[in-house]
Amino acid sequence: MSANTDRTLLGIFYMVGFCLLAPLMDAFAKATPAEVPAAQIITARFVVQIVLLWPLAVAMGQFAWPTRRSIGLHFLRAGSLLLATWFFFSAVRAMPLASAIAIFFVEPFVLTFLGAIFLKEEVGMRRIMACLVGFGGALLIIQPSFNNLGVVALFPLGTAVLFATYMILTRMMSQSLHPVTTQLHTAIAASVLVVPVLWFYDGSGITALDPVWPDQTAMWTLLGVGVMATVSHISITFALRNAPAATIAPLQYLEIISATAVGYLAFDELPNGLTWVGIAIIVGSGLYVFARERVREQKITRPTPAP
Repeated sequence: MSANTDRTLLGIFYMVGFCLLAPLMDAFAKATPAEVPAAQIITARFVVQIVLLWPLAVAMGQFAWPTRRSIGLHFLRAGSLLLATWFFFSAVRAMPLASAIAIFFVEPFVLTFLGAIFLKEEVGMRRIMACLVGFGGALLIIQPSFNNLGVVALFPLGTAVLFATYMILTRMMSQSLHPVTTQLHTAIAASVLVVPVLWFYDGSGITALDPVWPDQTAMWTLLGVGVMATVSHISITFALRNAPAATIAPLQYLEIISATAVGYLAFDELPNGLTWVGIAIIVGSGLYVFARERVREQKITRPTPAP
């Protein structure tokens, strides 16, 4: 077995790990008592990540401060991820975990469109049609949820747009930093953005922003959010480091399966029939987009025949 094959298998292993762990982060957020505002859950998520990764980066000899040129981009990335997390945590506290994650999976389609607009990546008509079909699948899931929950049902869609923006910004940045350092910088920038907001709104009575002193249950769930977020995002970073994106990206749909299992075991939630139809459409369209991406990459990398 070649070294490249070994690295690809390692990347697949990390990606499967991400798919198993990421829904646990969302489940801890969903299980956090309702009196704890979403902004406080997000703060815990990034603060715990700093506490875990800073000493790890130092021990690995990978700690480095961001350059002046990259600080603004780090804050843009962190802001996008911060808002994406807030939208999603707010959504999963009100709707089934599997439904929220299924809607979020329009993110590859959003990423396709944003890549065409901002990175001038070529997007063919067949991929555009697949993206539109995928959006249609998301609407099948959103419609009944919107009737029951209102605008909250659109939050996972907002997460998809913001996370795709985060990914575009990541593509535009230099890849010179170690994954642990990159995630540490993101957590520091996000904390700098959100902690002053909590301090300013302390005692304001605004439910979504006014922090509370967590009880013992909330302390454990907030810690769980931070630990699972850190480990899962490190996993996906190492997955992308060891295997081509086109190879591991389709595996992310395993997250729908694990999210369904976690939602059933932890909250007795199962998707309804219409949701399953929407999930099938989104997954099918997404796999087609990934397949087209692989074909495009093979055409780019295939050597030109000798005359």
